[in-house]
Amino acid sequence: MDKALTSLIDRSGLDPARVETLIARGLEGADDGELFLEYRQSEGLTFDNGRLKQATYDTAQGFGLRAVKDEAVGYAHASDISEAAVARAAEAVRAVKGGHSGTYADPPGRTNRRLYSDDNPLGEPAFEAKVKLLEEIDAYARAKDPRVRQVSASLGATWQVVEILRADGEIYRDVRPLVRLNVSVVCGEGDRQETGSHGFGGREGYQRFIDPTAWRNAVDEAVRQATVNLKAVPAPAGEMDVVLGPGWPGVMLHEAVGHGLEGDFNRKKTSAFAGLIGQRVAAKGVTVVDDGTISSRRGSLSIDDEGTPTNRTTLIEDGILVGYMQDRQNARLMDMKPTGNGRRESHAHVPMPRMTNTTMLAGDKPREEIIASVKNGLYAVNFGGGQVDITSGKYVFQCTEAYKIENGKVAAPVKGAMLIGNGPTDLHRISMIGNDFALDPGIGTCGKNGQGVPVGVGQPSLRMDKITVGGTA
Repeated sequence: MDKALTSLIDRSGLDPARVETLIARGLEGADDGELFLEYRQSEGLTFDNGRLKQATYDTAQGFGLRAVKDEAVGYAHASDISEAAVARAAEAVRAVKGGHSGTYADPPGRTNRRLYSDDNPLGEPAFEAKVKLLEEIDAYARAKDPRVRQVSASLGATWQVVEILRADGEIYRDVRPLVRLNVSVVCGEGDRQETGSHGFGGREGYQRFIDPTAWRNAVDEAVRQATVNLKAVPAPAGEMDVVLGPGWPGVMLHEAVGHGLEGDFNRKKTSAFAGLIGQRVAAKGVTVVDDGTISSRRGSLSIDDEGTPTNRTTLIEDGILVGYMQDRQNARLMDMKPTGNGRRESHAHVPMPRMTNTTMLAGDKPREEIIASVKNGLYAVNFGGGQVDITSGKYVFQCTEAYKIENGKVAAPVKGAMLIGNGPTDLHRISMIGNDFALDPGIGTCGKNGQGVPVGVGQPSLRMDKITVGGTA
């Protein structure tokens, strides 16, 4: 890590003792809270149709001071890290204190675990080498298949340093790299054009991303998807058995089920899973975990944005609901333990319970056996956008790559398929679980209450019975 960034307090020229006094004043009478300091560098390059279309570089810093009292939260933030700004913030958040002095919550525990390097990925390789990489991606994609008409490739990275200071004097630090590469292509035959895309990323430097084997695999996959879609026929509609592929299709689990297992929705009883701890909420064999401790994964964190070490939290075990994802505030109000899921987009945002890497664990069925068990249905391999209502659990998801299943065999690719259902209900419709568990390639970003954070998903192949499919046939 850059030695100048070892301490954000020191870098900003602040007096640590004075800052500690200001924090204590702001949080006097509060149950919990912290000063969250952030320094972030980010860059992004976009290469579109044979030319560098965009190159951005940004440096941002700031702080957010939070005071928590019961269910109330006072929050003040600024991009100016100065004693005067912290003092103003301390006066602003004092509005949430109770009528008497509260008992300040115990600090988070400590961890020596490091899930990623401190190294800044923006330093190497040089800008010219990154542009050359995107040029090579463009050329390789166009040479891959004569039907490729358009190519867009993007490369981006961030390096975030966070420092969390509490009124009891405890300090927590984390340095977080994040890199992602994405390739999109348009292939055409005659008047018909279809798209395909693939990307990969993680909390690491650029080394893996400039490896020709890795980026060529991404291009190959994007071209494959686009050419498959050129042959796609209108999707059937109606109620049918659906097989989900492994890996990225776990985004449906993330949206339709995962958000409903976050602590705040359950404390407020706005989740379909509220009050169901210890009850069966899914078919036997279904185990869902949120794991922020997987090395170098996009959704992983050594500590969350409150200083709590991340965990591997079991949410559903063999179909029984056993836990929720918690930040400190919701855990305290629900008389549970924090799980290391307190996350925020930046210093300008309050933390809340958020997913890290949310997955369904593997079963024992080969994928071929699962597909063969379906007489007529849909095999959904890749997903695009989706919508979900947390309170009811109802969802709609668009399939970007899907196939008919006819007499137990994968048949023609289809276009325009939508999966429509209810997450809590459809957990009971899982009848076969594959032995081919996979994580997504590292591309997920989750939105909640206007905040976006990087996440991961994963699952094995699944058979879901009697799912409503919206189609165009």
